[in-house]
Amino acid sequence: MEIKISDKIKYVGVNDKTLDLFESQYIIPNGVSYNSYIIKDEKTTIMDTVDKRAVTEWIKNVEKELGETKPEYLVVSHLEPDHSAGIETITEKYPDMKIVLSKRAADMLPQFFEKDLSSRYVIVGEGESLELGEHKLTFVMAPMVHWPEVMFSYESTEKVLFSADGFGKFGALDTDEDWDCEARRYYFNIVGKYGAQVQLILKKAATLDIKTICPLHGPILKENLEHYINKYDIWSSYRPEDKGILIAYNSIHGNTAKAVEKMKQLLEENNAEKVVVSDLARDDMAEVIEDAFRYDRIIIASPTYDAGLFPTTEKFLRHLKHKNYQNRKVGIIENGSWAPMAAKYIKEILNEMKNITIVEPIVTIKTSMKAENVEEMKKLAKEITK
Repeated sequence: MEIKISDKIKYVGVNDKTLDLFESQYIIPNGVSYNSYIIKDEKTTIMDTVDKRAVTEWIKNVEKELGETKPEYLVVSHLEPDHSAGIETITEKYPDMKIVLSKRAADMLPQFFEKDLSSRYVIVGEGESLELGEHKLTFVMAPMVHWPEVMFSYESTEKVLFSADGFGKFGALDTDEDWDCEARRYYFNIVGKYGAQVQLILKKAATLDIKTICPLHGPILKENLEHYINKYDIWSSYRPEDKGILIAYNSIHGNTAKAVEKMKQLLEENNAEKVVVSDLARDDMAEVIEDAFRYDRIIIASPTYDAGLFPTTEKFLRHLKHKNYQNRKVGIIENGSWAPMAAKYIKEILNEMKNITIVEPIVTIKTSMKAENVEEMKKLAKEITK
């Protein structure tokens, strides 16, 4: 499929529908794209390379677009291997081409390749520019979005922001799917820990007149850019995106699951705006993390296991902590046949997070839900839907 950016800025990236797990952990049912671009001008410039799985196809795309033209520059926005694996191949093919990169990227590049490319470096810093002819690239440092060497590039003639992994999403470019959902899942699981750094880059971007955003994954964004920027502002400031309650649960023999069904009913009776239920042992963990950040409240329901937390409950909470979960109300339902301990350990992990309000009462079930448990759950439903 042809991806149209402009007459002078061309797409040469590759779709990958053969990869099952992005970063060996995130399910990608619709694949992923490795985006790369060419700016045609007096000094023709390639913007980033691709993953090793796609280098052969990418080189063909580059050759087809360039013809006899020899590129002057390769801009390296991000050194993660899914964007840098083609560097050695493309520099061998075009031995006079220079490599434009940040100082931190220059320091890190030898970790990725045996060949010494340092004689070809053009190291750029914050606000520095590169004249290509009609086009001009200005570089915006974006450390920890989501690696320390990352930089964005702003092309001022056509008002294009090359945003590295920023504004990216899962899914190949020929996939027809909602941007928000897969971009949200991508953001919180890939970039989510670094909200403060994303806020800084958004402040820088606010000073630019942007008409097009070209990320390294996902579609080129040309219309309604305020929508995408606003989503990033919400996500990176850890504000809830929607009012709603996620119930994230585990159940060994089905008793906690029955309590969760009842809890959902009680929440709906209390006019909860939205209730989403996720089985932590079976559902895609990355999607549950996405929903935890999307909604303003969560209820964690878990059995006790080996006098501690059920493993996938602990995994979920540790993921939340790692991704900087904060500014939420949390309810707790624990289960335990002889010594319920889940709530104790859930609270310990929640207390490691910022601005978490634990909603009382904490509901304790011993094996199976009884009438007195339902009464406590009614109180919890009332409190958490206030």
